[in-house]
Amino acid sequence: MGKKVKVIFKTKSILHFNKDAQKKLKLTALVPDIRKSLVELLNLPISELKGHQAFKTDQKKLAFWAADCAEHVLPYFEEKYPEDDRPRKAIEECRTWATTGVFKMAVIRKASLDSHAAAREVGEDNAARYAARAAGHAVATAHVPSHSIGAAAYAIKAAAAHSNNLDDGIVKERNWQLQRLRKYA
Repeated sequence: MGKKVKVIFKTKSILHFNKDAQKKLKLTALVPDIRKSLVELLNLPISELKGHQAFKTDQKKLAFWAADCAEHVLPYFEEKYPEDDRPRKAIEECRTWATTGVFKMAVIRKASLDSHAAAREVGEDNAARYAARAAGHAVATAHVPSHSIGAAAYAIKAAAAHSNNLDDGIVKERNWQLQRLRKYA
């Protein structure tokens, strides 16, 4: 099988659960740990992800993985907003690019911005908003590989918001993401 990767969250504040737990689950606390997992599983120098550079084959792997992460939490959006298909279309565009390699910036940008617009329109529905943001970042991976990290981080936030339990985001969702990433490693 693949390598075992420990998930260690350095920022203790994200592990402290109370009524303001969602506010404490900061993307800046999640990103370094997600980046470290990508580096270890894909055998990339960390500078490649920090500098928005990745080999084309790895960028496509990241896009497939980002699409998987976003799609895993997409039901949190679609259950409440079934008529709004913008996040679903963003994930589909991501997979289309990763499969065909055909890159049209206007198409990728529109899909990403549309998904982020859907996120803004749901207001305070955090799980739905974060799921739509995950989709917007997933498709943006076609342009910049490190957007895959945003897709994963927002998926973690969506899972935690959906269940009101940080462990569901930090532990369960993150472990699911690592399993999916191993599929592409």
